[in-house]
Amino acid sequence: MRSVLTQNSLIIPVREGRAALGGWQGVFLFEHRVRPISRRVLVSFQGVMEEG
Repeated sequence: MRSVLTQNSLIIPVREGRAALGGWQGVFLFEHRVRPISRRVLVSFQGVMEEG
């Protein structure tokens, strides 16, 4: 049920090498467990390089 209520993936737009988030936006990890466990984070990049 928790996976239905919370996301397990996220797409963040990147512009000029930085996360293109709004002034009040941020990325947070919320843990549902009582005890901490080890986590692995997978980061994938996909897109087009702009020529300027």
